[in-house]
Amino acid sequence: MIEVATKLKELKAKRIFIFSAFGLFCNGLDGFDKAFEEGLIDRVFTTNLIYGTPELQKREWHVRVDMSKYLSYIIDTLNHDTSVSKLLDPKDRINNLLVKKGFRTAEEVK
Repeated sequence: MIEVATKLKELKAKRIFIFSAFGLFCNGLDGFDKAFEEGLIDRVFTTNLIYGTPELQKREWHVRVDMSKYLSYIIDTLNHDTSVSKLLDPKDRINNLLVKKGFRTAEEVK
């Protein structure tokens, strides 16, 4: 990830955000600490689907994303023997957000 971030900076990327479902950090946190201090990366987002050590959680560059709500939706859907495909389609969530913010939905524009 650090190598890719370095290349992106060489290509004039202004901000770099790293997203990982399972942030294992097998090689430790020092490389990410250094990359953050040097301005190479802005944030690293990981989910709460695995254990995150207290030392990881106190890092300024780390953001833990809570997936509890979505995991419960998936479990509920499977328990009711229905398809999870509607959960994966963001169209309804985007339209609801547009309405909430006072914009017209895609259907209203048509």
